[in-house]
Amino acid sequence: MAEEIEFYRETEFKDTEIGRIPREWEVMVAADVADYINGYPFSPADWKMHGVPIIRIQNLNDPNAEFNCFDGKVDDIYKIKNGDLLFSWSASIGIHIWKGGDAVLNQHIFKVVPKANINKLFLYYGLLLAIEQLKSRVHGSTMKHFQKNELKTIFMPIPPLPEQQKIAEILSTIDEAIQKTDDIIAKTERLKKGLMQELLTKGIGHKEFKDTEIGRIPKNWEVKKLKEIAEQMYYGLSVSGVEAPTQYKLITTTSINKETFKLDEGKVPFCNLITNEDKQTKKLTKYFVKKEDILVSRSGTTGVVILVDKDYKNMLFGSYLIKIKLNSLIDPKFFWYFSQSLFYWQQVSPRGATIKNINLQILKNLQVPLPSLEEQRKISEILLTADEKLENLRRERIKLDRIKQWFMEELLSGRIRVRVT
Repeated sequence: MAEEIEFYRETEFKDTEIGRIPREWEVMVAADVADYINGYPFSPADWKMHGVPIIRIQNLNDPNAEFNCFDGKVDDIYKIKNGDLLFSWSASIGIHIWKGGDAVLNQHIFKVVPKANINKLFLYYGLLLAIEQLKSRVHGSTMKHFQKNELKTIFMPIPPLPEQQKIAEILSTIDEAIQKTDDIIAKTERLKKGLMQELLTKGIGHKEFKDTEIGRIPKNWEVKKLKEIAEQMYYGLSVSGVEAPTQYKLITTTSINKETFKLDEGKVPFCNLITNEDKQTKKLTKYFVKKEDILVSRSGTTGVVILVDKDYKNMLFGSYLIKIKLNSLIDPKFFWYFSQSLFYWQQVSPRGATIKNINLQILKNLQVPLPSLEEQRKISEILLTADEKLENLRRERIKLDRIKQWFMEELLSGRIRVRVT
């Protein structure tokens, strides 16, 4: 049986330079809780195709980033193994627990070695909070960094070692739950992608197929150009007036959630327009978005398609978006899923090149596979079920993040204590 954890609210505090902390805790500066060993200054001439991976900042920020390697000799202090604590102090400020296997450390990253009375995992969480102090002090206009001696000005509340260990166990348990949720999300996304490819190429229950300009599809499907199935296609509103803020919001490319292919309402800013005259209001009518409108980003997050899921009375769409209103031959949800498929991206971005912009001419000639309306809706329903599962998982992920943040703030400040037996 797992050991029961007992929490209690602290009532006995003492005043310190960082505020009130429990009486038996102490305050230490970040420089004194660990040794900070800067990585080796590898140059591009040292980079090889084979050898031991070199940990650079991009390898901390992106687990899928490619490694440069080193095949020579390097001092043991620069060697990294799983579980080591790494602190990037330039370009991207962050604390990381290394999980990528044996490697060597590049400059601009500290290997953090805790002192004898400091639990490494506790230090990781403590530095996660303390780093916010450092971020407010970073230097440089383009290459953000902080100086090592600033670690002497970062104060941290430190409980006795047994309590450090308990706090670390609690927070790491939450992190494990977050990682499991991330793994399930990634697996569900892969399953949805495979399901989408299967449904958009083979449909439901078909036995006979034919070759078309966009690939092999069921024999009784059609292929239509978008201009044949769209009632309207036009660019958004270009806003130049700044005379008075209005009640209207303007959807831009930054309003698109690239993870869910939906509108992120919290990122739709109010715009400045002159709207006092009836004439101006009528002029704006075509730029309002309604349920089942399709919006295509033509630059920035280029080519990404969102489906408007409800009517908005105060939202206009901007000039870096193209609005499409589909006719009765195609279900908007089916088109939206099609726009997430290889069928779509191979046409708007041939040869896999990065596209800088997209225009009406490209979209008008976009070729779309077209099952019967009934089958379109069945395909959409199946994929919608996968999306609903993903949405629930992402909500759970957000909830876990909030739980972790609350526990970090309460436990690491000593306001909430964990009983050590």
